[in-house]
Amino acid sequence: MRFMNTALFEYNSFMKDYMKQYKFNGDYRLRKVFSQGVRDRLHKTNAVIVPIPVSMDTMANRGFNQVTGLLEYVRFSEVLKVKLKRKTVPQSAKNRRDRLELIQPFEMIQSKKFLIKNKAILLVDDVYTTGTTIRHAANLLYQYGATSVRGLTLAR
Repeated sequence: MRFMNTALFEYNSFMKDYMKQYKFNGDYRLRKVFSQGVRDRLHKTNAVIVPIPVSMDTMANRGFNQVTGLLEYVRFSEVLKVKLKRKTVPQSAKNRRDRLELIQPFEMIQSKKFLIKNKAILLVDDVYTTGTTIRHAANLLYQYGATSVRGLTLAR
């Protein structure tokens, strides 16, 4: 499978501080720092926009999906869900090797699979580290009939 990802920004010390405050400290207002830029980037796409989901546990603790927060005023389709209800170790706490060994964490929401069959998909995530997470999602979308899958991340 060929997969291309575009990152809008470099993951530098500023972005690391931003992510810490936005994701881990739960400052939802910070979505507005980048949501307009993300919206501008997605404005002209004909692809179905699919955000990377968060686990039920993350949603319960944080109260929001940081990716869909960046997609404010953007039409997107939530077709994937995280298999596990509770993460044993957060992605951010894993080293490169642990991330690369990640097993398929996603599954298709069966009632929504028609939304991606024979369609071009643009997968959206916040940070591309090793690419394992977004590639797992892409593989699953291909299995369910997507014609192409590209990625867009806020940072890499």
